[in-house]
Amino acid sequence: MIPRRRAIAVATVLALAECTAAPATAAPDTNAAANAPKPEALPATPVPVSPVVIVQTPAPAPPPAVVPPVNEEDQQALALLADLQRYVSDPSEDLKRELAAANAALARTRSDANRIRVAMLLTLPAAGPPDDARALSLLEPLVGKSVNSSPLKQIAALLYAQIVERSRIVREEQKRTAAAQEKLDALRAVERSLLLERSRNAGGGAGGGGGGTGR
Repeated sequence: MIPRRRAIAVATVLALAECTAAPATAAPDTNAAANAPKPEALPATPVPVSPVVIVQTPAPAPPPAVVPPVNEEDQQALALLADLQRYVSDPSEDLKRELAAANAALARTRSDANRIRVAMLLTLPAAGPPDDARALSLLEPLVGKSVNSSPLKQIAALLYAQIVERSRIVREEQKRTAAAQEKLDALRAVERSLLLERSRNAGGGAGGGGGGTGR
């Protein structure tokens, strides 16, 4: 009996020794690691990006247009052309006042522009009886043979040529009228001569017939 009790006692001691011994290292549980909650990812803070600014170099401004200066004579020529266009539609009373004012200006200053303005008005019947002779005398000093003449002289030459042509037409018309008048006067003279001769013949025949009746 004693050996059996010893065996039990030894077995009990061994069991207690196993319980008090350090526990064996357990194998890692892969499923538990896989199912373990993952840490939440922190929100990503966007990195500020500077706005892209496109700088365009402005195109160079074009150079200002160079306007050639208009000299005084060119301005006078433009004013004369504007006046000539206005004279065509102005009534007679306005043209007469214009001619009086132009003559007064010419008396003060015998400039080329004043000469041309008076000559223009002298050719317009609405301003008064045309005076082509005076108009030509005013324009003759301005009419030259220079190719590079000024605008005022070009206007004067054009007006001078028009007046000369009109004067020629008027002279030819006057000659034709005078020739027709001479023919008419000659026909009237012949007619009067025939009437006078017929009257004489009629008077002589009446006298002779009366004497024969008396005998």
